[in-house]
Amino acid sequence: MYKQICDAVESVQGVVWGWGMIVLLLGTHLFLTIRTGFIQRKTITKGIPLSVAKEDEADGEVSQFGALATALASTIGTGNIIGVGTAIVLGGPGAVLWCWLTGVFGIATKYAESLIAVKYRVKTADGRMQGGAMYALERGLNMKWLGMIFAVFAGFASFGIGCATQVNAIAEVCNNNLEIEPWVVGFVVAVLTAFVIFGGIRTIASVCEKLVPFMALFYVIGCLIILGINHEFVLPAIKTICQYAFSNEQAAIGGVIGGGIRCAIQYGVARGLFSNESGMGSAPIAAAAARTKNPVRQALVSSTGTFWDTVVVCLMTGLVLVSTMLKEPGIVVDMSSNGGELTTRAFAQIPYFGPFILVVGIITFAYSTILGWAYYGERCVEYFSGKKGLIPYRILYVAVALIAPVLALDLVWDIADILNALMAIPNLIAVLLLSPVIVKETKKYINNLDKVDDTQVPVVETGVGKK
Repeated sequence: MYKQICDAVESVQGVVWGWGMIVLLLGTHLFLTIRTGFIQRKTITKGIPLSVAKEDEADGEVSQFGALATALASTIGTGNIIGVGTAIVLGGPGAVLWCWLTGVFGIATKYAESLIAVKYRVKTADGRMQGGAMYALERGLNMKWLGMIFAVFAGFASFGIGCATQVNAIAEVCNNNLEIEPWVVGFVVAVLTAFVIFGGIRTIASVCEKLVPFMALFYVIGCLIILGINHEFVLPAIKTICQYAFSNEQAAIGGVIGGGIRCAIQYGVARGLFSNESGMGSAPIAAAAARTKNPVRQALVSSTGTFWDTVVVCLMTGLVLVSTMLKEPGIVVDMSSNGGELTTRAFAQIPYFGPFILVVGIITFAYSTILGWAYYGERCVEYFSGKKGLIPYRILYVAVALIAPVLALDLVWDIADILNALMAIPNLIAVLLLSPVIVKETKKYINNLDKVDDTQVPVVETGVGKK
C-alpha cells in the first residue's frame, strides 16, 4: 500500500512540475521582464545599494536587509549545492546556462510579487506587518478564497520543503562526515529552531542577517578556490556549458551523458525555478515585513535575492562542477544520482578543508532554510486561522524537525514539490492580473525612490483581513 501511495504521489509530482508549470513560470518571467521595462537593469545600480540602506522612519518590523536575509535564508539552500549537480547529471552541462537564464529573467517576477506584497500589506492590531500573495489576492483582486488556498498550500509545504527535508540533509551530512547519530542532530536542530522561531520575525531576521552573509561568503570562497585549482578548465567549462545548452549532441563528459537540448532546458529551468523560488510567492511574505518608504523600493531589494541565489551562487556551483568534470574525465556518476557524488568529488580537490567547506555549507544553507520557511508558514497559518494557530504551528514545526532524521523522505519530498507548484499558481494569477498596478507603481516611484507612499495601511484584527 505504501509503495502504491508513493508511486501515485510521484506521478502527480511529475505532472505538476512538468512542461506546463515550467512554461507557465518561465513565460511569466519573460512577460514581467517586458512589462517592467527590463527591471533587471536596476539590480546592481539600485537594488543592491538599497538592500543595506537604513529605513528607520518607515513602517515595518525589520530592516530591508533583514527582510532580504530572511528570504535568502529560505532560497539559498541545499538545492544550490546538490541541486545544480542533479541538473547536470540529468540534463548535461548545458543545464547550467538554462538555470542561470531562469535566474536572470526570474528577477522581474521576484520584483513584481514583492511589489504587490508590500502595496497590499496590512498591519495587525499589535503593530505587526503582514503581506504576501494572499493579501494581494484579497485586497487587490477581491479573491480572498484564492488567497486562502495559497495560504493553506504554503502552510503545509513549509513542513516538508522547509523543515523535514532540510533537517534530514543536515543529519545525513553529519552522520557521514562527523559520525554523529541522526537522532542527536534532530534534537539539536529542534532546540535551536524553537529558540529562534518563538521569538518571531525580529529574532528570525536578526539570526538570518548574521548567518546568510557568512554562509554565502564561506561557500563562494570555497568555489573560488576550486576554480583557481581548475583555472585551466574554467574557460573550456564556459564554452562547454554554452555549447551543450543549444545542442542535441550528447555530452559524454566525466561519466555524465546529457540528453540533448530538451533535457538541458527541462532540468536547468526546473532547477533554477525551484532554487530561487521566483513566482512561488514565498519570499514576498518576508518582504512585506520590511521597513520601506514605498513598494518599489523594497521590491528592488527583494529582487536581488534571485540575483544572489541563481545568477551568482548557482552559476559558481555549475562552473565548479563542469570544470571538475573536464579536469577529471574519469569521474563516473550514476545517472540515478542526485548530484551529491559529483559535488563531493569537486570539493574534495581542496586539500584537508574541502569536505569541511561542503559540510558547513550544507548545514548552514539547510538550517537557514528551516528558519525562513518557519516564518512563511506562520504568516500563512495566521491568515487562515488567526493568531490562535501560531503556537500549535510552532510546536508542530519543531516536532517535525525532531523526527525528520528518521523519516522516509521520498514521499515527503514529492508531496512538498506538489504543494510548491500548487501555491505558485495563485501567486502567478495575482502578479499577472495585477501587472497594470505593478507597471503604474513602478513608473510612480522608480525615478524617486525616496518618495514616501502616502497610502494608508489598514489595521486588521488578525491575519484574515477582518477590519
